[in-house]
Amino acid sequence: QVQLVESGGGLVQAGGSLRLSCAASGRTFSNYAMGWLRQAPGKEREFVATINWSGGETEYADSVKGRFTISRDNARNTLYLQMNSLKPEDTAVYYCATSDRPDIGYGWDYWGQGTQVFVSS
Repeated sequence: QVQLVESGGGLVQAGGSLRLSCAASGRTFSNYAMGWLRQAPGKEREFVATINWSGGETEYADSVKGRFTISRDNARNTLYLQMNSLKPEDTAVYYCATSDRPDIGYGWDYWGQGTQVFVSS
């Protein structure tokens, strides 16, 4: 059974940084694309960033490009999201997700429970 457990959320001031982690288990982590999505209060869940199986290909939402960096450590079965220059509009619950495909662009098949990020102005 695939399990994704996020950590690293919290409260930070605008302009600050956080690093989210997602620990994966239940299957061979390095075979599959991963991603981060987020959901702000009263809004739909939206794409943040994605990374292919090897880490060699990434994509970002325009709203986070240049500020966030997605990465993965296949030896540790862990996905990361480094978030810099945080803005109040980045406040959301952040979800880790994985695809059943190695390459990006095929949607999400499994989700974590989410970690809350709150950015104060």
